[in-house]
Parts: sequence; structure tokens; C-alpha cells
Amino acid sequence: MFRLVKFATSAILLCVTLAVATSAIAQKSNTKFPGIGRDATPAEVAAWDIDVRPDFKGLPKGSGSVEKGQQLWESKCAVCHGTFGESNEIFTPIIGGTTQDDIKTGRVASLSDRKQPQRSTIMKVATVSSLWDYIYRAMPWNSPRSLSADDTFAVVAYLLSMAEVVPDDFVLSDANIAEVQKRMPNRNGMTLKHGLWNAKGKPDVQASACMHNCVAFVQIGSVLPDYARSAHGNIAEQNREYGPFRGSDSTKPPLEKLPGSGSTQTVAHSAIAKPKTPEDLFKENNCSACHAKATKLVGPSTSEIAKKYQDQSGAENKLVAKVKAGGSGVWGPIPMPSHPDVSNETLHTLVHWVLTGQ
Repeated sequence: MFRLVKFATSAILLCVTLAVATSAIAQKSNTKFPGIGRDATPAEVAAWDIDVRPDFKGLPKGSGSVEKGQQLWESKCAVCHGTFGESNEIFTPIIGGTTQDDIKTGRVASLSDRKQPQRSTIMKVATVSSLWDYIYRAMPWNSPRSLSADDTFAVVAYLLSMAEVVPDDFVLSDANIAEVQKRMPNRNGMTLKHGLWNAKGKPDVQASACMHNCVAFVQIGSVLPDYARSAHGNIAEQNREYGPFRGSDSTKPPLEKLPGSGSTQTVAHSAIAKPKTPEDLFKENNCSACHAKATKLVGPSTSEIAKKYQDQSGAENKLVAKVKAGGSGVWGPIPMPSHPDVSNETLHTLVHWVLTGQ
């Protein structure tokens, strides 16, 4: 009984301590903006602060061999990028186009050769930290942040071995990665000429930004006249072979008068609140990045899906569950990511629209 009372007392003291600490944090952060937010805790900052810089600041300790990297690659990466990083079915090749001379000079000669059919990642990337950072935070595509630091070292080691930057028995680690950087084929190919305005010979990163009533009216430029907007069909339906929509819906007017106003001021058409259609939800939830109406992109077209499940009992509920959970194998090897954050109501609306067009 004494132990229980002692434990309860300790718990109460801990809660009081945390409350006082939280209050102190809130008071400190509210000095400039009273009542708004609080300082992020060290744990919260650490969860986001995972970038790895070209000087390798931020790189976690760890190591990984080429052999382990090959195993990880074949199980998690090859389905999209090919066994040897050569796949061009969905994504640009990662490996190819570099030589031993490039490793010596630090400049990839084939970047300026018009006979080079395709530019690979290893041809363009200047720093090995960029490879490490991107893979660690964003790969695999259907399960980002699932690789450990050691896993990431191994995958990068395998990629570099395929590019002949390191030998097949190499073990990449935080201790030797700086030496590997000295062999990156395009390490001297990075330009320091950037798009920022210069202030006394340096990038202007100290300019103050206007945040309120900056200009009375912003005129949106580069708008096609009405008679020409759909002269070549709906721009929104003319997409690249993969990726999100790039064009606006040219079947709709680009601008319209402010409702209830005699002013000549105009606003973007999308600025007026309207009920979301299934097409809106399709784009909003990034379905259009992989699926189009009548063309196969990363995944099948919506018309193919509707045809496959036509007249099948329970097709809507079945597809809602599949979209929610994700998976691969039905339409090919490219995996479909899960969508746990999309509500069941939205999923039913989307699937019903795909199956019926309504």
C-alpha cells in the first residue's frame, strides 16, 4: 500500500513538474505573440531535423555494406527502379552515363553530349549527401521513413558500387563518406549561380517580406482570351506520362467578377467556394498523379478499372478497402501506397465515380 501511495505521489509531482515546464515554455513563446502557440520541444525538433548537409552535418552514425544494400534494393527498390537502377518504365534511371574519367575529373562529360539518350541521377547529383538524405526521408515510395540509418548507408553503397564509385565489397559509413564524396562523378558540376537577388555580392536572404495590404490589386497575367482557351482541347487532360496535372481546366472561364460587387476587380475562378466534385477530390487526394481517365500512367486508367469491375457484386466496398490498405500485383509490379488518412466517405465517393462516372 505504501508503494502505491508513493508511486501516486511521484506521478502527481511529475505531472505538476511537466505542467510548470509547459507553462514556462508557453510564456516564453508568447512574449511576442501572446496566446499563440508554444516553443517546439527538443523531441519535436529532433523528429523533423533530419536533413544531411553537403558537409555531412546532420548525418547519423552508422554503416552499411554493398552486399546488404543489394538485398534491400531487390526487396524494396527494384520494383520501381530496376535491379541495376536502369528502369525507365516509370522513373528516370538512377545509374548510367558516367565513366572512370568522370570520377577523376568530377565532371560528367556525357551531360554535354547530345548523343546521350537519357540523363541518370548519378550523372547529375553533385553530393553523396543528397542521395543519402533523399533516400532516408522519402524512400521507399510506398513506405517513406521506414529505412534505418544503417539501411540507408547500405542502399547508397549499392548504388555507388553500380556506378563504380566504390568497390563491390565496400562498407559505407559516417566515417568514410567524406572520402567517397571525392569520387562523385559530378562533384564539380554544381553551379553557384542562383536565382536569388544579390545584395552586395551575396544572396539576399535578409529582405523583409510584406505580409499585409502589400498592393491594392494583383493583375493575373498570361491568360488566354475566351475564344482561344479550348482551341486545342482541355489543357487539364493533356498531361505528361506521369505526375500531377500541370494545366488548368480550360473549359471553365479563368476569371470572374467578385460576387455582389460592381467593381471591375477580378478573382481567380477557383477562389469562389463551390461544392467539391468527385473530379476535385480525385485531384485533391493526388489520385491524378498515378491515374488518368483513359490513359495508363503509373497505374491503370479509371476506364480500365471500371471495365474490370463492371457488374461485379460488392465492387465498390472491395475497391474502397484496397485503396485504403494499398498493395500491388493486380495491375502490375508498381505498388499503390495506402491511404489511411482519407475518410471512408471520400473513398466511397471516389470509387463510385471511377466505377460509374457519377
